[in-house]
Amino acid sequence: MTRPLLDNQTARRLFLDRHLLVRPGSGPGNNDDLDGVLHGLGFVQVDSVNTLARAHDLILWSRRGRYRPEALERLVSHRRTAFEHWTHDAAVIPMEFYPMWRLKFARDEAHMRARWPAARRDGWEAETESVLRHIGDHGPACSNDLGGDEKKGSSGWWDWHPSKTALEFLWRSGQLAICHRRGFRKFYDLTERVIPADQLTRTLSAGETVDWAMSEALRRLGFGTSGELAAFFDIVTRDEARDWCARALSAGRIVEADIEMADGSRRRSFTSEAHLDSVPSLPDPSSRARLLSPFDPALRDRARAERLFGFHFRIEIFVPEAKRRYGYYVFPVLQGDRMIGRLDARRAGNALVVSAFWPEHGVRMGKGRTSGLIAELQRVRTLAGVDSVEFANGWLRA
Repeated sequence: MTRPLLDNQTARRLFLDRHLLVRPGSGPGNNDDLDGVLHGLGFVQVDSVNTLARAHDLILWSRRGRYRPEALERLVSHRRTAFEHWTHDAAVIPMEFYPMWRLKFARDEAHMRARWPAARRDGWEAETESVLRHIGDHGPACSNDLGGDEKKGSSGWWDWHPSKTALEFLWRSGQLAICHRRGFRKFYDLTERVIPADQLTRTLSAGETVDWAMSEALRRLGFGTSGELAAFFDIVTRDEARDWCARALSAGRIVEADIEMADGSRRRSFTSEAHLDSVPSLPDPSSRARLLSPFDPALRDRARAERLFGFHFRIEIFVPEAKRRYGYYVFPVLQGDRMIGRLDARRAGNALVVSAFWPEHGVRMGKGRTSGLIAELQRVRTLAGVDSVEFANGWLRA
């Protein structure tokens, strides 16, 4: 049978709709509404860089303009409807997904026990019991509360003091949980004191977890290869993903389709009949210029973003300044179903200072599009906590 074909524009719209970037979101961006956004995305990546706003805050603000950073902290530390752990990176995840993370805890623990003795400073394994005992006796702790007599190294993971490494091991293996943050510093407590009992006692087999992870990844991506589906939550191995796709295809749960890439090539992917049926009813995306985080889930897979959108995006933090084409931490800008450029902006005092905007090849910055970009910068002022937007001379680049 001939595989169905999604042309590039349709594929982009389906993909963006699955990432909550097509249909306007008018909710308050807190409590139940924010739980719904987090569930729709699957997780939100947490990052400490804060030139304009932290990555997780900008990701959520781009879906809910009334979102404010304290709302996400409430989900984790007060409502307990979300927890912090690891996907491909540190993330905030819906609490109802916690039982599915047990497989990841076990696999991460095995990986750390195999790799960390050679990669981390000696002594951390011996500290795990004392760290658990300290937190059990004294309550939540951060890394500064532990290892008082230990030599403190650099901030790099390879030179953590042993108690800090033990703390990270216990968290990654599920024996501790992050109960709250103060500033951006994580505080850990015993898992049973943080995770609600109904989620703590739920158990799934490895097979059930794999089935859940692959099905839910497809729901949130719209289409993907077995490797892309496995990478979404980063719980499933590549072999497990290939086996799941073969079984699901044979059972009629998924179908194959050709997805047209930005360069006109086709990529065979898996999707579902439900996704294909939804294509005729996809709304036209808004013409609003939309500022995205460099870690937005729609762009996290850089290779996929280049294939699908023709958008080559890299963060140039580790590139020497003299060799950078753009700023070291620039923000992608989406309009409609295409990436129109990247922006270099940061807080300075009480202003948001825009150093440069580089349009993508073929994007003309006429009056309407330029006004739309400026309007988006005015909107993000509240999230950034500034009163004004200032533009450097020559900020609009050729």
